[in-house]
Amino acid sequence: MIMIAQKEQKNQLPKEIQPAFKELKVLQHLRNSGITRNLGFSCSYLFQVIFVLIFHHKNWFRLLETDRGELFPAKDAVYRFLNHSGYAWRRFLTALSAETVKKVCSLTSNRRVTVFIVDDSMYDRNRSKAVELLAKFWDHAKGCYYNGFRMLTLGWSDGHTFIPVDFSLLSSTKSQINGISEKIDKRTLGYKRRTEALQRSTELVPLMLDQALASGMTASYVLMDSWFTYAPLIRAITQRGLDVIGMVKPTNQRYLVNGRKLSLKELYSAATPAQGKNKGILRSIRTQMVPGIPMQIVFVRHRTNKNEWLAILSTDRTLTEEEIIRIYTMRWDIETFFKCTKSVLKLQKEFQGRSYDMLICHTTVVYARYILLAWQHRQNTDDRTLGGLFSVLCDEVSELDWAVALQQLLDILNEVSGKAGKKLSKLIKSQLQQWIMALPAYIRVYLTDWSCES
Repeated sequence: MIMIAQKEQKNQLPKEIQPAFKELKVLQHLRNSGITRNLGFSCSYLFQVIFVLIFHHKNWFRLLETDRGELFPAKDAVYRFLNHSGYAWRRFLTALSAETVKKVCSLTSNRRVTVFIVDDSMYDRNRSKAVELLAKFWDHAKGCYYNGFRMLTLGWSDGHTFIPVDFSLLSSTKSQINGISEKIDKRTLGYKRRTEALQRSTELVPLMLDQALASGMTASYVLMDSWFTYAPLIRAITQRGLDVIGMVKPTNQRYLVNGRKLSLKELYSAATPAQGKNKGILRSIRTQMVPGIPMQIVFVRHRTNKNEWLAILSTDRTLTEEEIIRIYTMRWDIETFFKCTKSVLKLQKEFQGRSYDMLICHTTVVYARYILLAWQHRQNTDDRTLGGLFSVLCDEVSELDWAVALQQLLDILNEVSGKAGKKLSKLIKSQLQQWIMALPAYIRVYLTDWSCES
């Protein structure tokens, strides 16, 4: 009986990525999270195949159509892996983030300020109609509706390196287009993440912080935009021993000053004008957010509209106005992260599945890519951005397949000619020289030792 041989599972990781994979223990965290299988391709192998897919500059469908498509698993094997509802992707991402944060902290001083950053971003699926838990949301930046999800993300930063820690793709109960699939087993982790997608972001942030703190990550502050700085969430965070620094917008929220309940605009009038050379800081005041959360609020001049002001609160009242502003500027790291994952790492474009499990799995892989790039960027001494580092890495990986192999072949032939007789050796070198000189110039650049011989 003739058996169909399984494709050889060669190492899919380029040499430039392998050291970082081992150092951050990526595959070990994958196994410890229970992401394993007994039959067919291993989960570690499939994870590596998907991880390096972006460096081929093709999606999965186009890659299988190339001459190298036979070297990769079939489409069904990859999609079964992506659509599995029993894998603990949150546990894997938290463990990988904690490992990376531990290594980053060992490179910096203990006096350096570290923060957790909370924010959400649009996860666009406008061309989809049957995606599980798809909902309609309002995009405040573009002023229009979009179909997709709200990607709530928790990250860690020390002002130089940003590490994504956790995320949740939020749907909506009011503007939901599709519901939860009836085929999903309610005992699986996939079903738990589906029910989580219907919760409010203010309810999920404390749970994300609990998991991050339980994994060993620490920070002094939690930075938030004005969409999150409400009294219930601030109280929940301060009860966990963390201080909050965030932007405040004028709402019905009231602040206590000398027994009076003031709005944010009234609080600005009651605040003391700032003294100092920094003209951007207008006023500051110590107050309490109802129901009795002590804080300091700093009013700064709007950068684009000089006649308006912005308010930044801090529950740590020992900080100066300058320190509050300086720490809050670290929140921009998560905006850079969102931009990089969507424009460079193909967060919303690489796979077009309908399953909610596929969205969770692929988003986790993209976050893992960013963690690896952030760690390599931290180890570099130059000032290249993550986007620049990604482009250089893609160039090196694309050259790896033929340039290194060709050089190794020439080295072997050179060794053989050295052991042969003089006439045979001279003949081999002559034939090689003629062949190399006939190659295109961009290939001869990598064979300078041979092409320069006469």
